[in-house]
Amino acid sequence: MFAGAGAFGCPVNTQWESGPAGVKKLGKVSTMTAAVDDDPLLTPAEVAALFRVDPKTVTRWAQAGKIGSIRTLGGHRRFRQSEVRALLEAAVVEDVEDQQ
Repeated sequence: MFAGAGAFGCPVNTQWESGPAGVKKLGKVSTMTAAVDDDPLLTPAEVAALFRVDPKTVTRWAQAGKIGSIRTLGGHRRFRQSEVRALLEAAVVEDVEDQQ
């Protein structure tokens, strides 16, 4: 069952367990957080703001394999923050080297 939205609008599953007193609610688990080992996920718009490009460009990068993405249950793309930061730092270093 979906109980609502978690971080970045990701669905949150509610886990249930049946016990001697009936059904007990265990707690909420974000399906996206559990899938990526606590690495925060960014939306295409958030990644686009970091690179100063249009969100559609970020989607094209993902389709071309230039940046890894994860699909939500609803089919939306999410990007690992650590990977985005590494690409951003590499782009900055490359830009500095081109200027010298």
